Amino acid sequence: MSQRDPDTCTAPYRVRFDEAGPDGWLRTSVLLRYAQDVAWHHSASRGFGRAWYAERGLTWLVRAAEVAVLAPIEVGSEIEGTTQVVGWRRVWARRRTDFHDPDGSLVAWTQIDWVLLDRNGAPTRIPSEFDAVFGAPTAPFGLARVALDAPPAGVRHVSFAVRPQELDPMDHVNNAVYADWLEEAVIGAGDLPATRAVPRLARLEYAAPAGAASEVDADVWPERSGWSFRLRDDAGRELLRARLQPGDGDAPATAS
Repeated sequence: MSQRDPDTCTAPYRVRFDEAGPDGWLRTSVLLRYAQDVAWHHSASRGFGRAWYAERGLTWLVRAAEVAVLAPIEVGSEIEGTTQVVGWRRVWARRRTDFHDPDGSLVAWTQIDWVLLDRNGAPTRIPSEFDAVFGAPTAPFGLARVALDAPPAGVRHVSFAVRPQELDPMDHVNNAVYADWLEEAVIGAGDLPATRAVPRLARLEYAAPAGAASEVDADVWPERSGWSFRLRDDAGRELLRARLQPGDGDAPATAS
């Protein structure tokens, strides 16, 4: 793999009215949507668009994500997202996307681990031609993980069904939706301020995708640094492990 500086791509975003909460600030999940968008723009602009992937039966699936909000991002704000592949191994890659305001201040960042799948849904080797284009080094870190302690007695439990508008073109729940579910659960547990704290850090590890018409069981409970969150489907299969950490966001976790 190449050791030159990774290739970067930048795209502008204007925070729309429907992307902000009642406080007028951008919701956490929208940053994940922006990060997905600029990642696809980066890939397509370098010759690897959706048609290229479709012809080869390849798909990227998010395995883990971190999203940090470092400053309030108000409705109507204009920010820029700059993305790069900061490291990869045989079947997965990590993207870092930094969001800056017009003054150049870092207001948010995301870090997402993507696994490349073949047409059968199995992990497959990253194409060799990516190296010359994206220039990412071999990752000295493993896939991000979110380890949760056993929930305490009296954990808050809710069940709900996947809604059609939460599905993406792969016909499963888009990874950004899980950040909405995390914050919805924390609000339901009585801690709205944790979901709007600045700074804050959300860490999500995706164990399995939730598909159309899935029934989902969620547990949320307080921990020393914030909130823990676990999702399972109605068969008991784990879908997600996540944490919301108010007051954090200065540095991404890179260790396994």
